[in-house]
Amino acid sequence: MRYLPHTTDEVEEMLAAAGKGNIDELFDSVPSAVKFQGELAVDPALGEAQLMKHLSALSKKNQGAEQLSFLGAGMYAHHIPPAVDQLLLRSEFYTAYTPYQPEVAQGTLLAIWEFQTMVSELYGLPLANASLYDGASATAEAALMARRLTRRPKVVMSGCVHPEYRETAKTYLRGVEGAEIEVFDALKNGTASLDKLRASLDKDVACIVIGYPSWKGPLSDLRELAHECHENGSLLVVSVVEPYALALAESPGALGADIVAGEGQPLACSPQFGGPGVGLLACRHERKYLQQLPGRVAGETVDKKGKRGWVLTLSTREQHIRRERATSNICTNQGLIALAFAIRVSLLGKQGFIEAAEHCLAKAEYLKAALAKIPGISLPATDVVTFNEFVIQFDEGASVLERLLKDLEAQNILAGFPLGRYEPENSNQLLIAVTECHDREELDHFIKSISTALSN
Repeated sequence: MRYLPHTTDEVEEMLAAAGKGNIDELFDSVPSAVKFQGELAVDPALGEAQLMKHLSALSKKNQGAEQLSFLGAGMYAHHIPPAVDQLLLRSEFYTAYTPYQPEVAQGTLLAIWEFQTMVSELYGLPLANASLYDGASATAEAALMARRLTRRPKVVMSGCVHPEYRETAKTYLRGVEGAEIEVFDALKNGTASLDKLRASLDKDVACIVIGYPSWKGPLSDLRELAHECHENGSLLVVSVVEPYALALAESPGALGADIVAGEGQPLACSPQFGGPGVGLLACRHERKYLQQLPGRVAGETVDKKGKRGWVLTLSTREQHIRRERATSNICTNQGLIALAFAIRVSLLGKQGFIEAAEHCLAKAEYLKAALAKIPGISLPATDVVTFNEFVIQFDEGASVLERLLKDLEAQNILAGFPLGRYEPENSNQLLIAVTECHDREELDHFIKSISTALSN
């Protein structure tokens, strides 16, 4: 789609108003010495047919192969139907940005409103914003929001929150005067150290941030922690990296969470070199929460004729109000990926969402049980409930895991995420993620490949 907004007559009219004879005269103020002289060192323009042929030849230089992947750790390869892309790439969505003028942006505003409704139902909290950059920035924004709500300086974070989310939160808080952050390591089984988190509660703690599920897979019961946070005047912030888990696990809001933030990529698009993502955030529906919610909120209204319509109900960004009063100075509406999220969730429906999650759980349990039977592999956590992600341990050490990963990669198998990348003490452990896209043949092939590689 070409975007040529100005006709020749309009250009001449604007030049005349500026007192210039042509476009070049607009740049007279730029010294000639710094202007580029001569011709650009590029090949002559090609016709469409020749250009397509040239690009096709270039694409054949790419080398790659279909890989069997069990990577996860925050980015998950769930099925994304072609219909998502077909609807997403419609020009009215693809070129849309901020819906400042509701009279010409009803479609975009409606899509955002539907997205907010879906996030609200997913997280079990009544108020959701129009999206943030990704799960990491959403979690950091949630911690900042908790500080504003409680007017307390300290953020306590569990080690079961994704490591990159923790680092992002530290970076955000580093620029906030008086802010503190304390991280408590997770237990060896990957769950939160609930006793330490509860013991940390004092009059300075604005919130406790906990992963649900843990970035290593296990789920923790949040009820008692939520109760003790509230008794202390603190908030419970929950970070969710895998939204499909909430199809089967009880929602964080139902367990007492005050703010929930997380990643929407698994329900929006395939992993593509670590992105893009879309940050989800929902909270309790109280006026003070709405006033401190970062980003934007699209709301339903009626026009002068009483017809249903949508507007930006809240836009507390620095573009709209004084910078020092803005709830966020860098967040925006990740509109295109949020739209992909809304389309995919609509196509799934409630029952489809549950069925996909059930496939994830069943296949993960099948793989977990089979891998545990292979000599040299054990499960470091057998007393926890997991969804589609779990950790296996190589009893003979990190060198065995390193060799195994190379052997399997040569067979176009990405076996999982080595925990040693973030936790050197666990360099002999591998985090494996399973989705509904893995079939029985692929799981059996993976099991056989690992067994063969370890026996050689």
